[in-house]
Amino acid sequence: MKKLVTAVAFVGLGLTIPITAQAEEVAAYHSNGQIVFEPNTEPTDPISPTDPDPENPIKPVDPTTPDGKPEPGTNGPLSIDFASSLYFGTQKITSKTEIYHAALQKYVDAAGAEQEGPNFVQVTDNRGTESGWTLHVKQNGQLKTAEDQELKAAQIRLNNGTIVTPSESPKPSNFKSAITLNPNGAESLVMSAQEGEGAGTYLMSWGDSLSAAVDSIELEVPGSTTKYAAKYSTTFTWLLTDTPTNP
Repeated sequence: MKKLVTAVAFVGLGLTIPITAQAEEVAAYHSNGQIVFEPNTEPTDPISPTDPDPENPIKPVDPTTPDGKPEPGTNGPLSIDFASSLYFGTQKITSKTEIYHAALQKYVDAAGAEQEGPNFVQVTDNRGTESGWTLHVKQNGQLKTAEDQELKAAQIRLNNGTIVTPSESPKPSNFKSAITLNPNGAESLVMSAQEGEGAGTYLMSWGDSLSAAVDSIELEVPGSTTKYAAKYSTTFTWLLTDTPTNP
């Protein structure tokens, strides 16, 4: 209901004339805004190790497969999206101890251009809990030929590890910047997000630039090791668990 307001106005003849006006009534009403998030079970695309932008995913190339396609990433909400295969090229047989470096990771960017960058592994946590996780890697046996001839005492080392992310959640605080893989199958810690860390997408990149990445992953082969004129191979298993590992 509108209220009537009465006022008195004075005019030139000394008369008073009552004036009645209506005041505007003000009404207030409240509505709500809301959004609900849930864990994402879809796979997450790999992103660039030098420009990690989820809006511009990449297509990595696997140099060890006939079609160049890597194994697909695992489903979310806690997922391993990609891990580089390590290709050490074709080398001459020598009797000296040699160190060979893994080729850079090749990929096709969102614009369709061919690029290369550091080798990397990518993890995404879309659980919405920030409760932490741990990533390990293990080498499944020594490098061997198809005839089971072993590259004895060969050693793979992952150096200059650095974590890159587009996420605002804190980076995993427990990680290894240098890893020497054990060909006997023992697990090696890569990175572990503690409680309050690691929500979103995180890459462990070996080398924070192209110049650093060129020498960051190495295979050392003793001169005394017998080398056959053949292809030597091994595999790696990346293991992601939903609990943090304390430093």
